[in-house]
Amino acid sequence: MLQNSWLSRVVTPRKDFLGVFILLLNAFTWYYMAVLIIDSYLKVFSPSATEILTLWSTYYGSVIISSIIGSMIPTRSKIRFLHLWMLIGIVSSFLPALSFIPPQMWTFALGFTFGLGMPACLNYFANHSTIENRGKTGGIIFLSFSLGAALLAVAFTQLSLITGVFVLAIWRGMGLVAFIPFRVNPSNKVEKKEHVSFRQVVTNRSFRLYIVAWTIFNLIDRFEWALWGRRLDPSLNTVAVIGPVLGAVAAFIAGALSDRVGRKRIIIGGFVALGLAYGVLGIAPSMLFLFSWYLYLVVDGIAWGILFVTFLLTLWGDLSLGGGSEKYYAIGIAPYYFTGIMESIVTATVLEIPEYAAFSLASIFLFIAVLPLLFAPETLPEKKIEIRRLRGYLEHAKKLREKY
Repeated sequence: MLQNSWLSRVVTPRKDFLGVFILLLNAFTWYYMAVLIIDSYLKVFSPSATEILTLWSTYYGSVIISSIIGSMIPTRSKIRFLHLWMLIGIVSSFLPALSFIPPQMWTFALGFTFGLGMPACLNYFANHSTIENRGKTGGIIFLSFSLGAALLAVAFTQLSLITGVFVLAIWRGMGLVAFIPFRVNPSNKVEKKEHVSFRQVVTNRSFRLYIVAWTIFNLIDRFEWALWGRRLDPSLNTVAVIGPVLGAVAAFIAGALSDRVGRKRIIIGGFVALGLAYGVLGIAPSMLFLFSWYLYLVVDGIAWGILFVTFLLTLWGDLSLGGGSEKYYAIGIAPYYFTGIMESIVTATVLEIPEYAAFSLASIFLFIAVLPLLFAPETLPEKKIEIRRLRGYLEHAKKLREKY
């Protein structure tokens, strides 16, 4: 009966889906909780603008550096490495509670710990999900993470810094305990893949085309949020919260659709929708035109959900079928954290840009970002798409026959 269940058919045929779900959900929420810890520290101690920039740059920069390092670590047992990574995460979670450790050091430790194991974590996800079901699997994980992050954001407003630190460590420990029972199923061993260097990754034409579009999106969205995130009218706060929730739902839908029609169409759809929203704001950016802002905040949240699940979870796994998924993921996640550093650096400069020009330029650059996608190949094999289409047609025909 398990093989005919909805979960086994539409998520992944592998019985260890639960292990993938636990591993990624715990990692993503642990990362988000660490961000909330840093936010709590900034609210309590109110450091200078330079210190704030240093902390965020240290955190994001350490994630990038450690991800590159982690992708190069040779390991005989991926499972043991993941166990060790989570154990180190428990230890580093306690560091913010130690007053004798400077904030720059524990911020670096948290970021470095997270990034060190993420390539292996995402490699585990890629190896334990099939290409025709990877989008759905990633969509379910992102949906669960987003809903959990919303609850965490509310909960952490009621917690002290020290209490938040203990919650962070306990959560990481719970993830380790829950993941320990999972092993690589001998009947589902991933075939041995050839060694792939960073040079092979960056010279991969498909990878270059997709990474350019992904980087442009991150830069534009971060800059726009740096410009308007602190100026939002209080009446828009509710919509600003609804946007990410809709984005979580959109991520699940986009993941399911990407397994049917391909990744490329879904990604282009997300870019075009966000470009149109920026275009509307460029025409009517004033807070008096609240409809424009409703549209932007909702579409921005949806676009983030679509592009997060397709780029960070699905696309790099598709491109690494020949091997080296750790390196694809290490470079693929870098734009997100790099633009986090850039947002902190250029915030003061961005605030000087006229509002009508900011969104108009964003709309133009987003459409430019679509151009590489037009030349990028589809990563989901055409044969898989046709099989899905034929299967859907047969199921529809069967229903019609039963009905009539």
